[in-house]
Amino acid sequence: MSFKFEVTATSGRARVGRITTPRGTIETPVFMPVGTRAAVQTLTSHDVTDLGAEIILGNTYHLMLRPGADLVAEMGGLHEFMQWTGHVLTDSGGYQIFSLEPKVDDEGALFKSTYDGSMHKLTPESAVDVQTNLGSDIQMVLDVCPPLPSPDRVILDAMATTHAWAERARSAFLDRPERSDGMRAQFGIVQGGLDRSLREQSAAFLMDIGFEGYGIGGLSVGEKRTEMLDPLRATTDVLPVDQPRYLMGVGDPLSIVEGIANGVDMFDCVLPTRLARHGTVLTTAGRINLEAARYARDPGPVDPDLPESPLAPWSRAYLRHLLKVHEPSVQRLLTLHNIAFLFRLVDEARDAVREGTIDQLVDRVGQVWS
Repeated sequence: MSFKFEVTATSGRARVGRITTPRGTIETPVFMPVGTRAAVQTLTSHDVTDLGAEIILGNTYHLMLRPGADLVAEMGGLHEFMQWTGHVLTDSGGYQIFSLEPKVDDEGALFKSTYDGSMHKLTPESAVDVQTNLGSDIQMVLDVCPPLPSPDRVILDAMATTHAWAERARSAFLDRPERSDGMRAQFGIVQGGLDRSLREQSAAFLMDIGFEGYGIGGLSVGEKRTEMLDPLRATTDVLPVDQPRYLMGVGDPLSIVEGIANGVDMFDCVLPTRLARHGTVLTTAGRINLEAARYARDPGPVDPDLPESPLAPWSRAYLRHLLKVHEPSVQRLLTLHNIAFLFRLVDEARDAVREGTIDQLVDRVGQVWS
């Protein structure tokens, strides 16, 4: 098989595993940095490699507009284009249906470009074609992600459309020629809002179609964090134990460890890069905004409990100075730290699953981040 997932340790619902592909392995649970436009903002591919990343995420909507999927294919696909040797998962444009509110009908979604105002139709089939041209290792199907809260009818309609599009996307994916390296992976996306029974129905429907893995969409889109847990458990309890589960768009520390405790294997979020651009770092003591005046004469490191941080050599005072004078290099430094922080958190979670202490880790993280 070109795509294989095996569970190597469990503790309750939580599990540690390994995805194996022709490109290599991905240890799970895993946090995937977001490289929306073929780059993790402020970082190079070599930076991300040095942090230890095994997989990053690219954005289908943005890349099909700029520079265009055909051009990326001409350049040898995203891996060659970016000079990235790890795995790439591409989303399908479904999140942009949530965030940009295009015109959606049974056929697909009609977008107005955020770059030049031109109109573009994205369908389940064209999303497969775009991702194929991008050369991603894992494709996501096109889905409809409604905001929360939404009326029941909106949730039901979004789920029905997502299911119909998933069938079309799977057919289109299987009809495309196999890659020369044999890599072939596509994930379906579960919807259903906060309703347990809808989540179970959606998961079962997608499992009948059959995918290499499953995204859990439509959560962390306006609801309270605590409201997410019950529908999340309902979903992971139904999804196959021998295939990866991906909680889409979730990246705050507590939600990550709670997701892991409830059987999630993969996460992504723009949180670490977005916070860094605004002077905020993730630490074992919580969020710190380094622009605050109290750090002007602080000689200490950003996080004394994270000695391996890329920020370890510099004081809070120095980093605040760089922020106040708008030195561009500081955004790169803070981004490196935030991603390193989440990578270490996931490493800790893997160890906790193996040792049977994942609930204690959730409690400890919750004391800081709830």
